[in-house]
Amino acid sequence: MSKKIVVLNGSPRKNGNTSALVREFSKGAESTGNTVTVFFLGDMDIHECKGCFGGHSSRECPCVQKDDMDKIYPVVRESDIVVLATPLYYWNMSGQLRTAVDRLFALEEGDGNLLRGNGRASALLMAAEGNGFEDVVLYYDHLMEHLRWKNLGHVLAGGNGDVGDIEGKPELKEAYELGRAIQ
Repeated sequence: MSKKIVVLNGSPRKNGNTSALVREFSKGAESTGNTVTVFFLGDMDIHECKGCFGGHSSRECPCVQKDDMDKIYPVVRESDIVVLATPLYYWNMSGQLRTAVDRLFALEEGDGNLLRGNGRASALLMAAEGNGFEDVVLYYDHLMEHLRWKNLGHVLAGGNGDVGDIEGKPELKEAYELGRAIQ
């Protein structure tokens, strides 16, 4: 049975190394009949979480703020798999991705938890100039435990500072194979 996959791409560069990982992952996933929806967060108007605890998960747009997260919520709500894609910024995910992840909390608030559990799975795709992925992987793994999502794994591509540095590297094939393995 095909899966509905949503990718939150937190890279600010549409043609950067993280986006190359996303493209290969998507090709692999689609090659086995899955549906992939990619949100390029850098082009979206997403405000930071206000910490108001005013969200209501059962609403079509669960957050009190009205911005482009309203496009993401329904797709995440219907998804089987959520892929987090980001460059490594100061030993963490990009601000674009962190903001979107924080705002997903609205799906856990109010009158029902529509985010945690529900048989969802996730994967992490990252590109970086260096190789200091440990802190992000620790956070990601803890997030998967909290959300009770199956952790499908990580593709961590270090040594990619300039746009295009990732071309021809084995991590692109790893991303493709990770996507292809989803059935």
